[in-house]
Amino acid sequence: MTGVTRGFEEGAPETREDGTRVLHYLLRFPQPVENVWKAVATPEGLRAWLAEAEVFEPRLGGEVTLRGLGSGHVTAWDVERIAEYTVEGRGRIRFHLEPTRPTGTTVRFTHESPSDEDPGWRERFEHLSAYVEGTP
Repeated sequence: MTGVTRGFEEGAPETREDGTRVLHYLLRFPQPVENVWKAVATPEGLRAWLAEAEVFEPRLGGEVTLRGLGSGHVTAWDVERIAEYTVEGRGRIRFHLEPTRPTGTTVRFTHESPSDEDPGWRERFEHLSAYVEGTP
């Protein structure tokens, strides 16, 4: 991993042959998986740090519309483990949660995008961290 921002490790970006840009982050939280899951896989949690979930069907193939980001589908779903959303024009964002001892959570985050613009993930992760820290 190339950079560390307040506990978030940023991996080296890669560009695939088809032009897709892939960003990798490793996020560590002292909170349990269920708290982090609520933040990345519920309308209330997403609203608190990413975007208002105007449509959110929490299941594989379910529809998702994130205000200001776009509409798409849930392309991977394994409760308290994997939440992945593919949004038209924005690409695919994937949260892979792993429990760490004694009660923490590691999130392997990946964003695959057709664009090379900075989506502002570091700032968004600061908001995510604040939200997760405030959950009971």
